[in-house]
Amino acid sequence: MQKKTLFYFFLFITTLASAQIGGKYTYQFLNLISSPRQAALGGKIITNYDKDVNQALFNPASINYTMDNQLSLNYVNYLGDVNYGSAAYAYMWDRRAQTFHAGVTYVSYGQFDGYDELGNETGSFTGNEIALSLGYAYNIPWTDIHIGANAKFINSKLERYNSFGGALDLGIMYVNEELELNIALAARNLGLQFTTYAGAQERLPFELIFGISQKLEHVPIRWHVTLENLQQWNIAFANPARAEQSIEGGVNEEKVTFLKNVIRHTILGMELFPDKGFNIRLGYNFRRGEELKIVDQRNFSGITAGFGLRINKLKFDYTYARYAVAANTSMFGVTINLQ
Repeated sequence: MQKKTLFYFFLFITTLASAQIGGKYTYQFLNLISSPRQAALGGKIITNYDKDVNQALFNPASINYTMDNQLSLNYVNYLGDVNYGSAAYAYMWDRRAQTFHAGVTYVSYGQFDGYDELGNETGSFTGNEIALSLGYAYNIPWTDIHIGANAKFINSKLERYNSFGGALDLGIMYVNEELELNIALAARNLGLQFTTYAGAQERLPFELIFGISQKLEHVPIRWHVTLENLQQWNIAFANPARAEQSIEGGVNEEKVTFLKNVIRHTILGMELFPDKGFNIRLGYNFRRGEELKIVDQRNFSGITAGFGLRINKLKFDYTYARYAVAANTSMFGVTINLQ
């Protein structure tokens, strides 16, 4: 029963896959990581099944009764003047089977100076986007399988242009409490624009993510392995800076191998003391590290680190993410137990 459910779910979402990951779709803010815990583990982690109410924004199957009355607020000081964040809340309807979740994600792109095609000033303008998410999860009776869905309503305002759209997130998770092993699959941003910016219909940033994590038996560590952007296998590209000149005077381009594509899809994370009041987290995003690093110079692109601290009914989270030499990000979060 469990194997058949996983198989049919995977078959369904792979038929909806779109072969692109960047630069060709709208509402790209939907894939920004706002949870400090998730970001510290490398980003796009979908296998946490605990009180972390932020997890449901990326995988609705993780919604569970321990999230009941948990309220989370997150803020990210992103690149340049861009700021974004999220809020999330969960409510338990039925302890044995059903929990509901609500969340909001926003991004503000700051203020811009406007000019026309002749270079004349046209005044300043702003840009911002927001998504409201309503989620539901259900534990299939007599199994360790959890399924969930998020319905997202999206509004985007860029200068004088507006767009409204909708999307679905679908998730499935296998939770083995005895082995403390979690396996998850999530299909995100299945949707479309209801109204366009200027008449041109654009696709949403669909993404297929697979994850596995397990807590070690004798060491207080939970490890995470995530495979992102599985809707498109070939995401590695030849870096012109790594081209080599041949003896004949020609240029040998970097070869994009099968292994390089595997690495680009991989995210690794580790959480020390995952069940305690103080946690330490480390992560590495291989695609970010490969795409943003400078050739022949070590700048630690792709590395993330953070911690969590719980004091009574409050939990504070912080993460530092390394993008490039001149681009780093700090993420802050607080979770309040309202019970």
